[in-house]
Amino acid sequence: MLVTGPMISASKPANAAAGDVYTLTIDGTINPVVYYKIKKSISLVEAKQGQCLILLVDTPGGLLVSTRKIVQEILNANVPVVCYVYPRAAQCASAGTFIALSCHILAMAPATNIGAAHPIEITGGADKTMMTKVVNDSVSFIRNICAQRGRNADWAEKAVRESVSITAEEAVKNNVADLVAKDVSDLLAHLDGMKITLPNGKKQVLAVKGIKPKEITENLGEKTLKVIGDPNLAYLLLMIGVLGIIIEFSHPGFAVPGVVGTICLILALFAFQTFTQNIAGMLLIITGLILFFLEAAHPGVGIFAVGGVISLALGSWMFFRSPANEFAPSLPLVISVYLVTVGLLFLVIYFIRYTRRRKIVTGREGLVGEIGRTVTALSPEGTVYVHGEYWKAVSRIPVEQNHNVRVLKVDGMKLEVEPVEDRGNSHGTG
Repeated sequence: MLVTGPMISASKPANAAAGDVYTLTIDGTINPVVYYKIKKSISLVEAKQGQCLILLVDTPGGLLVSTRKIVQEILNANVPVVCYVYPRAAQCASAGTFIALSCHILAMAPATNIGAAHPIEITGGADKTMMTKVVNDSVSFIRNICAQRGRNADWAEKAVRESVSITAEEAVKNNVADLVAKDVSDLLAHLDGMKITLPNGKKQVLAVKGIKPKEITENLGEKTLKVIGDPNLAYLLLMIGVLGIIIEFSHPGFAVPGVVGTICLILALFAFQTFTQNIAGMLLIITGLILFFLEAAHPGVGIFAVGGVISLALGSWMFFRSPANEFAPSLPLVISVYLVTVGLLFLVIYFIRYTRRRKIVTGREGLVGEIGRTVTALSPEGTVYVHGEYWKAVSRIPVEQNHNVRVLKVDGMKLEVEPVEDRGNSHGTG
């Protein structure tokens, strides 16, 4: 089935375009990674002088911010962009509806649907007035898209305001979609001979029947972002990173927490590119981290730990809480991870305090309080034997040879000692 419109013609002149056809699969939520993939793909097809780019779409929706950028790329593309809602039973909902309507040609496989584009704010952070503004802005946005492509703007507005959704056949009947195709080969057969008017004024006629499309695959960075881009995992990585670095700074030399924490923080920052965040939340999390550092450096103060708990809690709550953000980690996960993290941080601080209260038994500081014996008389200087070593020593009270002394202070390479009662506990002079 073909539907003609102001931008599309079914005629097939003799000078039909030649070139490859490229496909890009969009099978998840719409986010900055998808925007980057579509932008890169459009540039690739333009550089290769391909005939068109086919987006194989199956999406529940995504970020409105990313959607706007994607629509902008498609409307300004100097290569035909085809949206194909595929495979059967796929959906093109919410943000996907905006993207699909912006494409030069919108095709759908049987048993697919499109619509339900009402903007949502699942975190509960936007009030009624704010949501009204977002809805009205979205309506204006989608009507402008339909005006550019000659599609049914009234239905598009209902998709935003009332979350209506229609089947592939209904979409064609209501001038929302251009055609229904059972598979990619059938789609190419329908596209063959269509004339597309591009933003640069060029009219391109597609000659794609029988061409084997070239698939644009994800690179390693895109695959990594796709895995770690889930807000729940991103938040978990952030907290593990914070905890690991605090442990490393409080127990330097252990290395493992620092290495793991640094890697997790880098991955978290990498993942944060896939959704919007609240900057105030990020600053509060950083403040909480600094306060826990201060508590570790100055144990016993307490106020730093309290401030760190409050800052970390507020930061965790606010970090993903933005009116423009449609994705956020689940509240039970945030609460659970936060409580575990704070508990572990207080455990680290406890061990730091316990360690600092213990008497030092190694190094020069470990000599203070130890008992040794005089090798020579101290009057006031002489030599003593402590911890298997000979030391120069000084005593304010004269001490006889072979008498017990207690170390009071270590001053460079010299000990300050005082005589103690000799109870027959001789350490020997070697």
